[in-house]
Amino acid sequence: QVQLVESGGGLVQAGGSLRLSCAASGRPFTTYAIGWFRQAPGKEREFLAAINWSGASTRYADSVKDRFTISRDNAKSTAYLQMNSLKPEDTAVYYCAATGLALVTMMEREYDYWGQGTQVTVSS
Repeated sequence: QVQLVESGGGLVQAGGSLRLSCAASGRPFTTYAIGWFRQAPGKEREFLAAINWSGASTRYADSVKDRFTISRDNAKSTAYLQMNSLKPEDTAVYYCAATGLALVTMMEREYDYWGQGTQVTVSS
């Protein structure tokens, strides 16, 4: 079992930055890859970024690849999503998820464990 807890969300003005954290517990952190997703009101959940167990491999959605950066600190069992140049359309609930797959994946169904989400609101 893996437990994931997101933090770092909040209200920010357009153009601002936030760093989300995903603290993990349970299985050893290095046994799984981490993905970040978001869900805006009335929309389906969408993939944002993923990172493999070592941090050597990452993958991004085209919509955020120039603005968001995923990273992880295995010593702290924590993953991060640095979000810059935020836009009102980035407003959503942000989730981190864990998968035992060795390769990074953007497929929601491949993730076995999910956090409860953290709200990000970007004002114009």
